[in-house]
Amino acid sequence: MMNGENETVAPSLPKLPELKLPELKLPELPELPKRNARDADLPGPPASGYTLLPWLLMGLGAFSNLVQGRTANPWVGGAGLLAFNSLYVTVAFRAFVKEKRESRTTLVLLAAMAAVTYGLTLGYGDTWLFFFPLLALACGAVLRDRGLGLAIMTLAASAGAISGAEGGEVWDNVTLAYGTFLSGMVTAAVLSLSQTVRELRDTRQELARTAVEKERLRFSRDLHDLLGHTLSVIVVKSEAARRLAPRDLDAALGQVADIESVGRQALTEIREAVTGYREGSLGTELDRARSALLAAEVEPVVRLSGPPLPSQVEALLGWVVREAVTNVVRHSGAARCEIVVDGAPGRVRLKITDDGRGVPSEQPVAPGPRIGGTGLKGLTERLAAAGGSLEAGPGPRGGFQVSAELPVDPLDAELEAELGTEHGVARG
Repeated sequence: MMNGENETVAPSLPKLPELKLPELKLPELPELPKRNARDADLPGPPASGYTLLPWLLMGLGAFSNLVQGRTANPWVGGAGLLAFNSLYVTVAFRAFVKEKRESRTTLVLLAAMAAVTYGLTLGYGDTWLFFFPLLALACGAVLRDRGLGLAIMTLAASAGAISGAEGGEVWDNVTLAYGTFLSGMVTAAVLSLSQTVRELRDTRQELARTAVEKERLRFSRDLHDLLGHTLSVIVVKSEAARRLAPRDLDAALGQVADIESVGRQALTEIREAVTGYREGSLGTELDRARSALLAAEVEPVVRLSGPPLPSQVEALLGWVVREAVTNVVRHSGAARCEIVVDGAPGRVRLKITDDGRGVPSEQPVAPGPRIGGTGLKGLTERLAAAGGSLEAGPGPRGGFQVSAELPVDPLDAELEAELGTEHGVARG
């Protein structure tokens, strides 16, 4: 008794058995591969022009003649030899940097090297003719496929012709021409192939990064959608159980049982989400939406029409229903929520409209379609990847409306129907 008035005491709820939830072990996502990391299993192109420097030993004959005094005008020959070697080294190192290799400066250096080669071979002949294979090698490293064939053929013909003019044997002339041709073409082929291998390796690493990023994005989206909806339903049903407990104990216990069922179902869905096998059913999501809306004292109105839908389309629409209804329960303050699924040949449209508060005043509506928070943005990306679209914004008569549209392949639906696919939705 208090102040002469009877105090109403709510009946105590019976103690429910402890709910033991199985341990949920989330998988560890793989680490992102490092960019440009070298893979020991795949060969790559030479790191620098040092690989081409040993070929300068082909010029030892000319250097020997110069040192032994068997070269006329040794100062001119020495200057030419120094110029050729300097140009060769510069071009060799620039050939392994794509931007430098394709620059005009490198082409100018290569032309200067050709001029020095022709001058020295025409002036001295003999062992100086071995500069032609070196020049062809430099051309192969730089030109790769830009006029390479014409350049190498010209150098090979020039080497054979100059050797013949110097009185060389026929087979010696042919050998020199063939060696010039071979050194240029083989160098270009090997370096091009090595560059292709390197690009393929980099592409593989980038694809691996993209795959990991997509998996992380999928995982975060699924957890957001699953947990956001489930926790909202649990909160709403807990509030309903608290309101019902003083006057209807059985109804309150029914809400508690629903909470237990929702929790167990959430565990199953999270396991399926982390393994990537979750395929939602539109019928199941509509049933859950009705239950959640009723628990939140929101009148659900569901209208469906059209032929059966492929499972992939149903899964995407199920995600939209889950996210939109979660937002209605949590934010709208609505008294009525209408869900309309309209299937037409080639397309299916889903509209979820409530009569609640609509867009919060602190979130001004910009011109054009509005997409809401993280959940709706993620759904927009999912539907866009499937060729569909999603829009969210103020409803035509106030409140808030979410509209989704997806393409439907009739052949997929017919095939699934023939295989006995269960959609779980009665079509009107």
